[in-house]
Amino acid sequence: MFEAEAVYFDLDGTLTDPKPGITRSIRYAMERIGREAPHEDILTWCIGPPLRASFVTLVGEADADQAVKLYRERFAETGLYENALYPNIPELLASLSGSPLYLATSKPQIFAERILEHFEIGHHFKAVFGSELDGQRADKTELLAHALSNAGTSPSRSIMIGDREHDIRGARANDMMAWGVSYGYGSETELRKAGATRIFGSPGEVGAALRQGL
Repeated sequence: MFEAEAVYFDLDGTLTDPKPGITRSIRYAMERIGREAPHEDILTWCIGPPLRASFVTLVGEADADQAVKLYRERFAETGLYENALYPNIPELLASLSGSPLYLATSKPQIFAERILEHFEIGHHFKAVFGSELDGQRADKTELLAHALSNAGTSPSRSIMIGDREHDIRGARANDMMAWGVSYGYGSETELRKAGATRIFGSPGEVGAALRQGL
């Protein structure tokens, strides 16, 4: 039986469904710089990857930094709270109270901490690891290397759980076990192609696997 020394959770698409806040803030930014903004449903691919990289695709390199600034203008005040926990997330985290849990998200750490506080789940985590507002550590491989070093946890005894290929590839690049969740914004095909060792369809399945060992 494998017992994890540490469990790292992604935030967007894994613990919370952030679609309204993220997609509306993207639309706001694009409209402010005079670009036609796609419908919210078309922008779900932006949930998970580093924000600036998404804006490079949407508006081009020259306008990406301004778009990020405008996005955060709305997100910090409104979009942050246009968000919801996935069903049974509080129960999942409470059931793992004996395990060292960490958050590892490409979202700026200051926003991630506010979201955990808003949903009253921050006390479940030993530490929160996110990117900086200047984009540092937005890449999941870099972020997880930073998290593992600062938490002092062994990669081979640590699990990363996320819904997008960036989570899985970042984990594998750091020699962590990589688990995917298919209820978020990445497909099962995306997760398998990225190298997920296991894929779960609900938070309850994740909790059961962690409590029982592998």
